[in-house]
Amino acid sequence: MSLHDQHILMLALLLLGLCAGLASGFPVAFVLGGVALLFAGLGVLLGNFDASFLMALPNRLFDTLTSQTLLAVPLFVFMGVMLERSKLAEALLTRVAALFGQRRGGLVVAVILVGGILAASTGIVGATVVTMGLISLPVMLRAGYDPKLATGAIAASGTLGQIIPPSIVLVLLGDQLSNAYQRAQLAQGNYAPDTVSVGDLFAGALLPGLGLVALYLAYVLWIAWRHPERAPALPEVEKPRLFEVLVDIVPALGLIVLVLGSILGGFATPTEAAAVGAVSACVFAALRGQLSLSRLHEVAQETVKVSAMVFAILFGAALFSLVFRGYGGDDLVHEVLTNLPGGTTGAIIAVMAVMFLLGFVIDFIEIIFIVVPIVAPVLFLLGVDPIWLGVMMAVNLQTSFLTPPFGFALFYLRGVAPPAIPTTAIYRGVVPFIGLQLLMLVLLAMFPQLATWLPEVLYGK
Repeated sequence: MSLHDQHILMLALLLLGLCAGLASGFPVAFVLGGVALLFAGLGVLLGNFDASFLMALPNRLFDTLTSQTLLAVPLFVFMGVMLERSKLAEALLTRVAALFGQRRGGLVVAVILVGGILAASTGIVGATVVTMGLISLPVMLRAGYDPKLATGAIAASGTLGQIIPPSIVLVLLGDQLSNAYQRAQLAQGNYAPDTVSVGDLFAGALLPGLGLVALYLAYVLWIAWRHPERAPALPEVEKPRLFEVLVDIVPALGLIVLVLGSILGGFATPTEAAAVGAVSACVFAALRGQLSLSRLHEVAQETVKVSAMVFAILFGAALFSLVFRGYGGDDLVHEVLTNLPGGTTGAIIAVMAVMFLLGFVIDFIEIIFIVVPIVAPVLFLLGVDPIWLGVMMAVNLQTSFLTPPFGFALFYLRGVAPPAIPTTAIYRGVVPFIGLQLLMLVLLAMFPQLATWLPEVLYGK
């Protein structure tokens, strides 16, 4: 057997080992690193793996730990958790639902609007879904709403935080795409490579994110018009006074302007804006009487847990990608994608299809750290725009929160939904919203300007 054939066999076994490890339920970070080390050691013993590839690992880990971009991750997580603990979602949902409740479909419209506001201020999917499930779902069911429509809208609007900036998905994607874009340009002989930043992705994702909100609203309003029995109006709702609405909405909008506005306006990097957002979230909580030392300790502890999980997976993925490259995996992927029917279009469709299918079984963080470093350099060598590709990937990854059996939004909602609502109703309820997310992917493919226009206006890219 030739060395090339041995490499293909080892790559196949490496991927099978990864799938088996992920299916076992063992922590993903240890699966990635452990499987990679196992096959690296096996390859050294068999003489078909160069151990010098592993010498690059310390530098990669050091670059990760000193990355200014990734420093935004714990800061955004802190901001989101602090706002969630200060009961922002509860206050917003109560006020907005009272404004729209007397109209058909008003409650589900309120859920989607609040989901969009929370996405631009907190971005914590689990907290948003759980809060809206606890507060709005019982009210909708008592009012006679179709359980499938109610649960689908709650789960889908809770995932908007993954595409509307500031988003952890966009921060992680920005870091991985930036590295891949530089590698691709260096491979082309460009030793002064252009960069793609998290701020570029934030600008590129804004219009598609708002477009998803519009698609969700159009769908639920159409349902309320065509099937009024599925989304009836509330019989009697006391409308809140304008001052009461402003008290709850203005601080949230102010935080959005501070964080997102400073990034898009070029006044601050995403990391600097995340720091401003973290401090502002503490001030917001204090003004609502929700800040104390015990709460601060609770928020900090949750931030450390989430951040440690993200970075542990990143370390494991760095080791896995080195071993994958040591067996010639990047060359094999390049050969496969460039030889697909349809050229660049065929390669993009294949990558998007793989990412969508992976979303059924593994987490978005794992997909970012495993798939993106492998396929992105190849797509960039084929001439794909990095900002457009990042936004396409972000919208695609958003569907992973809704696709059964392991969609996290489904788990969160199942945990707070009444026992009378079967799990199948929740699964069926999200299907139209998954369809709308795929429609947004199609629109982005047909009109790339949806992702590239705003970065061009703001940054000339």
